[in-house]
Amino acid sequence: MTSTPPTTPERVAVTGGSGKLGRAVVRDLVEHGYEVVLLDRVPSPDPVDGVTFVRVDLADYGEVLQALTHVDDRYDSIDAVVHLGAIPAPGLVPNATLFTNNVTASYNVFAAARAAHIRNVVWASSETLLGIPFDLDPPYLPVDEDYPVRPESSYSLGKAVDEEMARHFTRWDRQLKLIGLRFSNVMDDGDYEAFPFDESPEGRTFNLFSYIDARDGAQAVRKALQSDLVGFEAFIIANADTVMNTPTAVLADRYWPDVERRAAVEGNEPLLSSDKARDLLGFVPEYSWRTWGDRVGNHRS
Repeated sequence: MTSTPPTTPERVAVTGGSGKLGRAVVRDLVEHGYEVVLLDRVPSPDPVDGVTFVRVDLADYGEVLQALTHVDDRYDSIDAVVHLGAIPAPGLVPNATLFTNNVTASYNVFAAARAAHIRNVVWASSETLLGIPFDLDPPYLPVDEDYPVRPESSYSLGKAVDEEMARHFTRWDRQLKLIGLRFSNVMDDGDYEAFPFDESPEGRTFNLFSYIDARDGAQAVRKALQSDLVGFEAFIIANADTVMNTPTAVLADRYWPDVERRAAVEGNEPLLSSDKARDLLGFVPEYSWRTWGDRVGNHRS
């Protein structure tokens, strides 16, 4: 595993770069010397100097293929792809609409990248593949990537199809890297200001009280792009703490007393394990809601 920054700037296409996580990814990549092409239906509400925007419908394979190869006087090649463009959660549109949109977009990106000989693709999978919402108990705690996916919604079913597609795309092309990042609930400073931290734990059992700061999500994307892994890999990307002040072990005993414990958790350590991402990508979260108040001069305990 390596996480060495590129010696020369690479051109990275970011689909869905106008969304919450996408904006953080675009900014992080630019700050680390990458040239970024933002592919989305709408421009970013928080544009970054030097980023090329191209309006693309990810449901149209021809548009995606062109956007990953050549767009007139804007650019003539793409080195890597970060695919974040999707309807971001269940319940926003009818189920079939969500599934069709998201799976088609992922297929088009994977297939177009392969046709364009782009062998470095990172995309947004989801924590929901772990069985979220956990109406049924997880098989053990902390949860990790070792057990088969358990989609419980049309959204997570689409993510399961994405991961299965990735397995076969990398079987067809042994030099292809397709990394799926199973992001937890993505939050930024605006969310921290409004979110009821350390309140109503019953309302957060659905994802084991987990979250990920958008900037740490961006870090995970960058380190996945930089890694020398080949083939398909999936990684849980969650923060190093929970959204609760109550110790995690106390919460686990309260809500999942009969579930097997495979590792001890100390303090506010999470029940979604990012150990694999730490070990193979070098991912270590740097941001927390616990320090947000200090950063903005409005301390929250």
